[in-house]
Amino acid sequence: MKRAFWALMMIIVSQQDALAAQTSGHAALALGVIVGEDSPHLTKHTKTELARLLDDVKLGYGAHPAIAIKADSVVCQAGDVDIAAFNCKLTFGAITRTRTGRAANEVFATLVEAGVQSDGAAGHIFEAVHKLDCKLDPAVIAQKGGGGADCSYDLGPS
Repeated sequence: MKRAFWALMMIIVSQQDALAAQTSGHAALALGVIVGEDSPHLTKHTKTELARLLDDVKLGYGAHPAIAIKADSVVCQAGDVDIAAFNCKLTFGAITRTRTGRAANEVFATLVEAGVQSDGAAGHIFEAVHKLDCKLDPAVIAQKGGGGADCSYDLGPS
């Protein structure tokens, strides 16, 4: 009976860990920048700053506030049989952006780099996160100490 209790507890704990995840450092920086490019909630100026962060270009003078990037979901699929098929849907509230081909592969590969586990079915490989919340702090990133980029997200079905 005791063994069954602990087995059940391990299953419950492992399922909870699988639902929420986070990443930091270079993977979070890339994920925040790449998803932020499609965000309808960010200004053109902020998107330019994001691109410069990933390209390691100094943002110039003055204080740069932290940038928040949020998406309701990022769902990508790659073909397992049709190896040239890539598609991602990025959802920001009522707005959905779609990426295909090379641009979708960039999102897909960044999710893999961030540690998102793949799921597969019927000739497709899926990478999906929900409730993506990234915070990028240009001032901390500029210190080159490994900090300033953090993302949290929920894992779940594609």
